[in-house]
Amino acid sequence: MIRNIHDLHVEAAAARKPAISIEFFPPKTDEGDRNLFTNTLPELLRLKPNYCSVTYGAGGGTRDKTIAIVDRIQREFDLTTMMHLTCVNATRTELLDVLEEARGRGIRNILALRGDPPGGGGPWAKTEGGFEYSSELVSFIRELGGFDIGTAGFPEGHVAQTQGKHVDWGYLADKARAGADFIVTQLFFDNTDFFEFREYLTSKCGVTVPIIPGLMPVLARNQTKKFTQMCGARLPAAFLTKLEELGDDDAAVTEFGIEYCSRQVEELLREGAPGVHFYTLNKPYSTARVVRNLGLA
Repeated sequence: MIRNIHDLHVEAAAARKPAISIEFFPPKTDEGDRNLFTNTLPELLRLKPNYCSVTYGAGGGTRDKTIAIVDRIQREFDLTTMMHLTCVNATRTELLDVLEEARGRGIRNILALRGDPPGGGGPWAKTEGGFEYSSELVSFIRELGGFDIGTAGFPEGHVAQTQGKHVDWGYLADKARAGADFIVTQLFFDNTDFFEFREYLTSKCGVTVPIIPGLMPVLARNQTKKFTQMCGARLPAAFLTKLEELGDDDAAVTEFGIEYCSRQVEELLREGAPGVHFYTLNKPYSTARVVRNLGLA
């Protein structure tokens, strides 16, 4: 049965259980599609996640494929699935068309994002007739009605926010007030960043919606450095030292990533996180190991 994600978190909290979610991106090839549906999804569904999400691609370039994948996951696996939606290269009318198509396919959960510029880099530019800020998209979806709305949070502050993380967190609180039902964070590797972020939002900004930490078990040294440079996530000194020691031994880095992420999750849940959102990169092995390490499957 397809549910609202906020309700899933409320019910998990009442049962004193963490809500586990997993994220995929739309594959670029037919072979990637087959692998996602015949290998990756079945492996991760053995963990019995509460829900999953599917990304939208830089510049909104995977719109049709994202909707199709979300629809297929919900129909074939009966798993609540969240569709990412960005402001990039879209007018209000075009966004309305996307949302109405999503509604028609039974998609009930939207992660509302500003999104990255086409190509993933360069300055942000508002589309004529569209939205400049994700808070506007949140308000637009809330006024439309019928959707559970998630938004993104950045425990270290958004990489493009030049006024500092507290200003960024204030804008995030505005999104919650505009109608966001839950917050999913960007990946991070130091839990103290998440705890400071959560404390500021709840105590100083009055945010009451679930704040869900997003984590990525590292798979390779260079890949990890690339991702963190793009999103502005900090690599703790001891973590970076270990990555350099392991070098290009991807198998060893993967094992280190599983252990490190397991300890992150353990502490986050102990300190009251409502669950964990895993960025899987369409690779099930590490996420499955972390979840099973902690007896969360």
